[in-house]
Amino acid sequence: MFGTISVGIRMPMFNEGSDVRKIVVDNLLKADIKFKERDVICITESIIARSLGNYVTVDDIAFDVKEQFGEDPEVGVMWPIFSRNRFSLILKGIARASKRVVLQLGGTGKDDVGNDLYNQFTGINIIEFYKDLVEKEGAQCEIYLDDYSNTLPDKVRNIIVCETHNPKNTINVISPIYPDHKFITPEDLCNKQKPGRKGWNEDYGLYGSNKAGDELLKLFPRSIDCQDLVEGIQKDILEKTGVNVEVMVYGDGCFKDPVCGIWEFADPVVSPGYTKGLEGVPGEIKIKYVLDNDLKNESNQEEEIKKKIKEKEQDLKGNMKSQGTTPRRYTDLLGSLADLTSGSGDKGTPVVLISGYFKNYSED
Repeated sequence: MFGTISVGIRMPMFNEGSDVRKIVVDNLLKADIKFKERDVICITESIIARSLGNYVTVDDIAFDVKEQFGEDPEVGVMWPIFSRNRFSLILKGIARASKRVVLQLGGTGKDDVGNDLYNQFTGINIIEFYKDLVEKEGAQCEIYLDDYSNTLPDKVRNIIVCETHNPKNTINVISPIYPDHKFITPEDLCNKQKPGRKGWNEDYGLYGSNKAGDELLKLFPRSIDCQDLVEGIQKDILEKTGVNVEVMVYGDGCFKDPVCGIWEFADPVVSPGYTKGLEGVPGEIKIKYVLDNDLKNESNQEEEIKKKIKEKEQDLKGNMKSQGTTPRRYTDLLGSLADLTSGSGDKGTPVVLISGYFKNYSED
């Protein structure tokens, strides 16, 4: 008997103007899937951004940098991610707007998601790469390896704090010490709709973006678009099958590679949109803990386990029977599973169906 099943669903290509809702629903029905209550349909974020044309150019980024700091500013870039895909075009836009760029990279030799200054897989030395990129845009470039937050503000007044998560915490600590400085984050760039500009993200700005060309950057999808999509797909599946499924959009799955140490979470959130049934965290008991401590000498362990699961409390916080179950949010857990199932390469499965996730050992 199966428990949780995660299956990648092949889809056609998605381009600007594609009707994601219709294409996803039609192809799920064409696959002749027998939906069960609370099955979860997971849709990768990239096809939503692509279908809506949610892109910005390097010039768009440069325009917003000048809007924040004035013409030909000197700009400090604090703790950027070491990624050509994630950060090179953002840095290119900053350099295009500036006369001098000062980068402060973490003194540990890693960024905040675990990338090394020298990537063993690509052979890229990020210091050389970023310096060359800035100078090709005509800006002076200085790079420092330092973890101390007061180093960069001593060198430049305009600073973009680029930590992948919680940059506002850093700003809250530093800004009172430097009241004459201006601190922003990538969230403050390309976060407004402007004349002649195709893309923007009012929630996350440039966070979660990906390189789409030498001058083009795909933004993370807007939350309002994701929410409309997931609720629409849920409604369509219910009307066509009579089954109430859950639907979510997912980006990075938030897991750490045990070999290279990279924490695969460069998006601002795992899920920018999901149906209401995916709110909350699991409340599970640890079967092996109960077996070792409560049912060691029981002859009918299976039935006793089922009974304990049925009788468990709704809130198991602090209960020893739940230790080791890690109460992460449903959307983070499901997003990790979906991301690992779909991959990021050539599988062609941007939609993942997860079935049986909300069933436990006590249910047939």
